[in-house]
Amino acid sequence: MIDEVIAATTDKMDKTVANLSHEFSTIRTGRASAAMLERIHVDYYGVQTPITQLASVKSPEAHLLVVEPWDKQILNNIVKAIQASDLGITPSNDGGVIRLPFPLPTEERRRELVKQCRHIAEEAKVALRNERRDANTRLERLIKDEDVSKDEVHRAEEQIQKLTDLHVTKVDEALKHKEAEVMEV
Repeated sequence: MIDEVIAATTDKMDKTVANLSHEFSTIRTGRASAAMLERIHVDYYGVQTPITQLASVKSPEAHLLVVEPWDKQILNNIVKAIQASDLGITPSNDGGVIRLPFPLPTEERRRELVKQCRHIAEEAKVALRNERRDANTRLERLIKDEDVSKDEVHRAEEQIQKLTDLHVTKVDEALKHKEAEVMEV
């Protein structure tokens, strides 16, 4: 019983850290990345669809993305979705592909991006603490429902706290790495 709670909590915490990495990949740095377009949805025949499902996205240079839709009729819809997004990029449409030049962000914009990274990291830490709380609640229920001693639950709670601390450290390291990447000129 206790092992199941610890295993489930470890799995959830690992997924939270993996989700943080994915969220960080969508934040714009000086380099172009196809992951930045994953959150942008296009109206495709009445259905909101991610750009990455409607087109191939290539990065021929460090500061350029090329979006080549499979259905050329949605070029203008993709351009409108990119312009409406928070990327702050002006797409250029040549009738066949869309080019997205990524200029180096200004110092002020990099500071805003670092704040955004810190906010995302803090949300991940909150999620980790919530998972710890949920695990501790399940352990407390085990005392009432099963023949589990308080000492066993106490040891399990200490183990879950160590897990939480480990994952919070991973979040801090990922944040530190992303901040360095964003502030790099």
